[in-house]
Amino acid sequence: MLEIRESAEQDLTGLLVVEETAFGDTEGPVIVELVKGLLQDPTAIPLLSLVALSDQRIVGHILFSKAEVTGFAEEQSSILAPLAVEPDFQNRGIGSSLVTEGLKLLAEAGVKMVFVLGHPEYYPRFGFKPAGQYGLDAPYPIPEAVKEAWMVQELSPGYIGRVKGPVKCAETLDHPEHWRE
Repeated sequence: MLEIRESAEQDLTGLLVVEETAFGDTEGPVIVELVKGLLQDPTAIPLLSLVALSDQRIVGHILFSKAEVTGFAEEQSSILAPLAVEPDFQNRGIGSSLVTEGLKLLAEAGVKMVFVLGHPEYYPRFGFKPAGQYGLDAPYPIPEAVKEAWMVQELSPGYIGRVKGPVKCAETLDHPEHWRE
């Protein structure tokens, strides 16, 4: 039985293990440091951290941190980064459940848009669309070859198109190495 809930302080070690194993030996340590940083970064608040548990064991994690479109700071937005599922539990719908629950909770909290730099084959199933076509630019330039990886999901109908500009993220995420797909 899969349980999805907000993470708690005692979940930190388990969710970091998930991040490291999901992203592998090269990228895993970088993602672990990113998650630890975001969880302690006051510029990332409000943030939403969810874990997926199978038999009381953390097998998935998703993190949404504060974002804003420059000039529209009063309108709440978030960035999804990262999403991780333990390799032995992948392809079972756990990642989809985490994304779906996260988007639902963010919409209930009044978040207008959610951004992600991720796989263009995966995220559109949740309603994500290329953000660049709406004039919403990533914090760092996305190479033309992978520009479709920078996406946005509207949580407040009619909001996309009313705001345009570069997106600002939390200080921990605001480094060029985190903006390569």
